[in-house]
Amino acid sequence: MRTENCLIELGTEELPPKALKSLGEAFAQQFEAALSAAELSFTSVSWFAAPRRLAVYVSALAESQADKTVEKRGPAVSAAFDADGNPTKAAQGWARGNGISVEDAERLVTDKGEWLLHKAHVPGKQIGELLASLLNQAIAKLPIPKAMRWGNYTTQFIRPVHTLTALYGSEVVNLTALGLASGRTIQGHRFHGEARFELDHADNYASALEAHYVVADFTARKDKVRQQLQTAADALSLTPDFNEDLLEEIASLVEWPVVMQASFEEGFLAVPKEALIYTMKDDQKYVPLLDSEGQLSNTFLFVSNIESQDPIQVISGNEKVIRPRLADAEFFFNSDKKTSLESRLASLESVLFQKQLGTLKEKSERISALSGFIASQIDANEALAARAGLLAKTDLMTNMVMEFPDVQGVMGKYYALNDGEDAAVAEALYEQYMPRFAGDALPSPGISAAVALADKLDTLVGIFGIGQLPKGDKDPFALRRAAIGVLRIITELSLPLDLEALVAKAGEVYGNKLSNQDFQAQVVDFVLARFVAVLQDQGIAIDVIQAVSARRPTQPRDYVARVNAVAEFKQLDEAQALAAANKRVANILAKQGVDSSGNASIDESLLSEDAEKALYSALMSAESVVTTAVATQDYTKILSTMATLRKAIDSFFDDVMVMADDDAVKQNRLALLSLLRQLFLTTADISLLAKS
Repeated sequence: MRTENCLIELGTEELPPKALKSLGEAFAQQFEAALSAAELSFTSVSWFAAPRRLAVYVSALAESQADKTVEKRGPAVSAAFDADGNPTKAAQGWARGNGISVEDAERLVTDKGEWLLHKAHVPGKQIGELLASLLNQAIAKLPIPKAMRWGNYTTQFIRPVHTLTALYGSEVVNLTALGLASGRTIQGHRFHGEARFELDHADNYASALEAHYVVADFTARKDKVRQQLQTAADALSLTPDFNEDLLEEIASLVEWPVVMQASFEEGFLAVPKEALIYTMKDDQKYVPLLDSEGQLSNTFLFVSNIESQDPIQVISGNEKVIRPRLADAEFFFNSDKKTSLESRLASLESVLFQKQLGTLKEKSERISALSGFIASQIDANEALAARAGLLAKTDLMTNMVMEFPDVQGVMGKYYALNDGEDAAVAEALYEQYMPRFAGDALPSPGISAAVALADKLDTLVGIFGIGQLPKGDKDPFALRRAAIGVLRIITELSLPLDLEALVAKAGEVYGNKLSNQDFQAQVVDFVLARFVAVLQDQGIAIDVIQAVSARRPTQPRDYVARVNAVAEFKQLDEAQALAAANKRVANILAKQGVDSSGNASIDESLLSEDAEKALYSALMSAESVVTTAVATQDYTKILSTMATLRKAIDSFFDDVMVMADDDAVKQNRLALLSLLRQLFLTTADISLLAKS
């Protein structure tokens, strides 16, 4: 069967830059799914996306579906003919529906009986018959939040569509989509090359566009931007400040990237660099340059969409654009410094945190109280922590943060230093939101950590306290992120904090505002549940996590110590046998109604068998080690000690009848097993490691 490479392009007005990549990926995914559903053979589907186009390229697309034979089973032979051997109405109706006579039908014989059978030959459809439907299916499933109409068309798309190209090799596939008939016309660059040109072959799409100043491949265009930025920065011995998100947005704004260098007045550098960088990157999509010490340069880079014959004019224009934004930042910074953060506390009363939970002023007072409490638990300065907590939200009322929201916290630090606040307080204002996302840096140990924890815990307890628990993917207060932040701060900074105590204190600070009486257990369980994902991301096996989770340790640092110990224990040769033994012991105790959480009272005089005496002796030795190790959370020591009991445990089950006729002996042996179970449970429920 003939195959050709196929290209379909939608030529549009400028597409939303933040959506361009996802649109390109979705177009390819949906078109590939449609091809597969239609049973059309192909090798691969790739995508192109630029500001004025979306395209898919299908390699080795078959010209038609494969012919196939469809078996259509009819009624059973016993029901297809009457006593005289004449076809029944059921048989005649089935045959008529298949365009044959009953006499033409074949027979299908199985061990369950015999049926009439028709084998229909279904020829495959040509792509010319299929492509329009497949394309429209793919378009209909694109992630378009808000479609628009244009001209006299009744169709809708994210932006007006002006050209539709559909080529199978060098042939135009005639189809209609979005109110347009297909052809081979392609839009070139808006300012360079030809406005429109004819594409001769699907394989020449990328090269033909490049000849008309369009880099159609999104990844190639992004890489070109990255390389040009780095080359320009290297020439200045500076470092370009960009991340992948900014790079992708720039690549979504230009079809022919040309990096240029510009500058602004050095006097603007007196403004905190974060505010300048924010307006350069977020507002203008410029790339700031940093020196070897991380200080901002007054030189910056931008990416133009044209190769100008007069680049000075382009550079000058961009300098004129950025100057008022920087002047605004400078004005806001200078005017904000005239009012202290402390004096802004009163203005927080006008801003609602949450209707039932009160204002930002009240939240600040709660964070202050909770920060002081946490500081007392981690040997940090309580007074400074409380001070930082009180001032934590005051920079939200500054002109700078109102204009540039992303610099909240950052500006708090600068303004606090300007006010003469302690350096640790200023740093805590800066670090209170850390970690803001996966992989983000943590706040500094001490005061900063206390304030960061207090802010997150106040939100968690407050929202749970009024019964607004996250449901499904709805999490408007980012409680999952807050919970993970709490876990990361406590574990990675190795803080001796207990979630039960923290949540209880946060609830106490709220006073009578909370209506959900179950909030404490719910918040602790919610935070602990986040441990599963966090630890799995670190490569910890799920059964190890479940074994620890079953004990519900509420100190995150302790939780991690247990997980690491169990993971190490699992690698021992004795692990599976001991896990199976624990499972057996747990089942025996449960069946006999023995609570293994209580003190096991063992009467040594009732021990008669050598195996139970040996197990008792081994348990006494192990108990001494475990008691000492628990105090230092040395769970590895505990489990390695328990691993030495394997021989004694095996012998006990081989040689001793637990369910003895003498009830006193039986109860004594159950107590022996209960002690064994208790010693293992000091770390985790090892029985959950047993293979089913």
